[in-house]
Amino acid sequence: MTSAEVIPAVVLKRKAVVHVRQSTQSQVMTNLESKRRQYDLVDVARQRGFVDVEIIDDDVGRSASGTVARPGFDRLVAWLCAGKVGAVLCFDASRLARNGRDWHHLLELCGLVEARVIDLDGVYNPCRPNDRLLLGMKGSISEFELGVLRARMLDAARSKASRGELRLSVPFGYIWHREAGLGLDPDLRLQEVIRPIFSRFRKLGSARQVLLSMKADQIHFPRPSNEGRMTSFDWVAIRYRNVIAVLKNPFYAGFTCTGKARNAPPSSKGGHGGATGMASRSGHGR
Repeated sequence: MTSAEVIPAVVLKRKAVVHVRQSTQSQVMTNLESKRRQYDLVDVARQRGFVDVEIIDDDVGRSASGTVARPGFDRLVAWLCAGKVGAVLCFDASRLARNGRDWHHLLELCGLVEARVIDLDGVYNPCRPNDRLLLGMKGSISEFELGVLRARMLDAARSKASRGELRLSVPFGYIWHREAGLGLDPDLRLQEVIRPIFSRFRKLGSARQVLLSMKADQIHFPRPSNEGRMTSFDWVAIRYRNVIAVLKNPFYAGFTCTGKARNAPPSSKGGHGGATGMASRSGHGR
């Protein structure tokens, strides 16, 4: 690996790909400087001699752990297989992937087509054993770091749960009460849009029929209007995915019960117990 390597002309004729990514939507909204510096890698590619430079930012806000789809990374792999890529640029080489499968697959493809990997530290040639070793170590450290972060988050959640302070995010229709724990949202309009879904499903037996029935009655569905914080909503025409999301969400298991929550155990017939039973389970995170 060297920062002053002269890249062959045959490689410079291909395109350089700047891969921009951030792991979470929170980083996208708050860490603007990191995104700006990643886009500035276009200038780095041109300084290295590349004329055709393309940006892939489809994976912004997606984890590189391999647990979620990354269309941008898949497109990069396809271009490498076609021999169209001369270099892959990123803020830190290890950020391209945080799992060994994707990481080593990418290095293998770069080595086959003699594409370079470029980050702020320099230029890596995966065809060279030393560069390949260094890139492999960076990928292993990145994967290990992700495991450490997960373990810390899990330990913190368990610690809060042991004190009864763990609070999970809840869907609309529920709120966390400071003293009572999980309870129904006092906004009756939110409650009244959920209960008909279950009652009509029991009657009609099909989510699609529920959708058609609610559309015929011009029933609207809430959509968060404050970036998912569930404090204000816009009311839009109900969609099939809204019906399915409510029917499959276990939080709504006791929502069809009317009236206030009672200190009674959940029903054993179908999981449609009172809201208080579920509040105590979720509220204490056990």
